[in-house]
Amino acid sequence: MPNPYREIFKAPGAKGFASAGFVARMPMAMAPIGIVAMLSQTHGEYWLAGAVSATYALTNALVAPQVSRLIDRVGQSLVVVPTTIVSVVAFIALLAATHWNWPVWTLFLSALLAAAMPSIPAMVRARWTEIFRDRPELNTAFAFESAADELVYIAGASVSVGLSVALFPEAGILASTLFLAVGSAAFILQRSTEPAIRPVAHGTRGSAIMLRPVQIITFALIFIGAIFATAEVSAVAITKELGQPNAASLVIGVYAVGSFVVGLIVGALNLTMPLQRQLAIAVAIIALTSVPLLFADTVPLLALAVFVSGVAISPTFITAFGLIERRVPESMLTEGVTWVMTGIGIGMALGAFVSGWVIDNFGARNGFWVSVAAGTISLLTVLIGQKTLAGQRDRSPSGALPQPAE
Repeated sequence: MPNPYREIFKAPGAKGFASAGFVARMPMAMAPIGIVAMLSQTHGEYWLAGAVSATYALTNALVAPQVSRLIDRVGQSLVVVPTTIVSVVAFIALLAATHWNWPVWTLFLSALLAAAMPSIPAMVRARWTEIFRDRPELNTAFAFESAADELVYIAGASVSVGLSVALFPEAGILASTLFLAVGSAAFILQRSTEPAIRPVAHGTRGSAIMLRPVQIITFALIFIGAIFATAEVSAVAITKELGQPNAASLVIGVYAVGSFVVGLIVGALNLTMPLQRQLAIAVAIIALTSVPLLFADTVPLLALAVFVSGVAISPTFITAFGLIERRVPESMLTEGVTWVMTGIGIGMALGAFVSGWVIDNFGARNGFWVSVAAGTISLLTVLIGQKTLAGQRDRSPSGALPQPAE
């Protein structure tokens, strides 16, 4: 039986842009936590470190879809080169402002400008779509990218903090900046796999977020992102309460491993079930498996419950991006993918905040109530949106807005 992952990399240029894209996306995980690690050590104020990091993260969440929208209009090369230069220069300015103790406002301004960084995962998925559009291999490619995202989030944060602590405070952000510069340059130099610019059909000149499928999927994945963050925050709090704080990294690792492994398996299967139903089943599993987390009162039970609750995370992302590819006009694909990724990021930020508040006020194990609530809302959103998500993309020149299925 042929390995489906080996097959997708037989496509000309696939190995090159996928590997370059992996390097270029490392700052997704490294930059936010790297800013916190750097400034908390150099300035000794966690509120400042958190505020500068939040400035970067929230600005990027707002700017990235607009950058991706421009990419859909004029192409990856013309947009990625200037935005990456702005981001790299801004990160260098942030490093300088930190090292030489420049005024605080320069930290915020540098973080604001660094957020111009384009969405590498969205552009990589756009290239896979250009190669395998309307073919079963695209599902495998999206599964590989979801696994790559998982690895980035698992390794990126640890590498960033580890470098800052082991070497010098700015080391994490310096490494992140180098990954961004080198990876983006390698990615954009591969012009042969750059997606063609699709003509903007009548009725599609607005933003992708105005399309109902994008709204439904983005809203649903805000709460999936919240579950992801809640698991991490609650795992840290519970293991500390149980007197085994060092076990937190193991528990969080098990959570990511479960998602990673199942995602690869799903990507290797050629499932015929409609994607909107696959999404509903995956989200339902996430919602149901969040309940046992409330009763995990030992580290082994917590690790087991967290492992089970994470198995459907990656399949959810795979089917969500697959639906975006099928329900969004081709001229809006990069922006559509970016909005979904933005939703995940916003959800992670909100989940960390809300679960932290719940833990502070009601105890460590009650943090998982946030997961239960978020899973329920996400499932209801996907179920209510099934008819819209089942629609077909209109490829005709007169209009490309998704239409409901008969």
